[in-house]
Amino acid sequence: MATNSKTGATLALNSEYPTSDGKPMAETDWHRDLMIALIQTLMHFYAKKRRVYVSGNLLIFYEQGNKRKHVSPDVFVVKGVPKKRRLNYLVWLEGKGPDFIIELTSRTTRKEDVVTKFQLYQNVLRVGEYFLFDPLGHYLDEQLKGYRLENGLYVPIDAVNGRLPSEVVGLHLETDGLELRLYNPVTDRWIPTPAEIAEAEREARQQAEGEVHRLQIEAEGRKREAEARHRAEAEVQRLKRELDELRRRLS
Repeated sequence: MATNSKTGATLALNSEYPTSDGKPMAETDWHRDLMIALIQTLMHFYAKKRRVYVSGNLLIFYEQGNKRKHVSPDVFVVKGVPKKRRLNYLVWLEGKGPDFIIELTSRTTRKEDVVTKFQLYQNVLRVGEYFLFDPLGHYLDEQLKGYRLENGLYVPIDAVNGRLPSEVVGLHLETDGLELRLYNPVTDRWIPTPAEIAEAEREARQQAEGEVHRLQIEAEGRKREAEARHRAEAEVQRLKRELDELRRRLS
């Protein structure tokens, strides 16, 4: 009961602040689909971690009482807070801000991503790592850029084998055409996206169903062979009996 009361009180506090800034989710289909894929991929990666919160396109309020002081990162990760659904994210209520942010830069967000959010994430929210990705490759001098907070200032992250390593999430970020992939250096593979997981499960299910069908056909074939052998043996016994009877009569 106490937990329900606490949850209700938290929702009441969150409901005092807006849940939308009136802006569209993303500028293009590519930006929207990639944002959703990255959020869901990180959610799946952290599925077993109880105190890691993954979200995106959610309003983060960082000054108590001021409903204008907010930002909505495309993708973000917060470590050390409960994994639960939120109306919005109130930094003073949660006790900390994001540790890792990805912004998908577009024509209308370039200046905000490169200047306004850069300063906000560095100086106010103190976000440990900030990555910018330009799916179309039109608005940044490099399609993928990353910064790590060191001594209060953002320092560019150097590429390792063509990928930008993240110390916060333990993954590397890598461009793949219009896509941004998350690479796991432990498994030496990209983290599968939800669509890839669903496709792999579909193929595994089809393969399993095909194997079951093959075994059923083989079993049916063995059953028919057994029945044929049984009929043949019965026929041999019948003929043997007739032959014995014929010999008896002739003798």
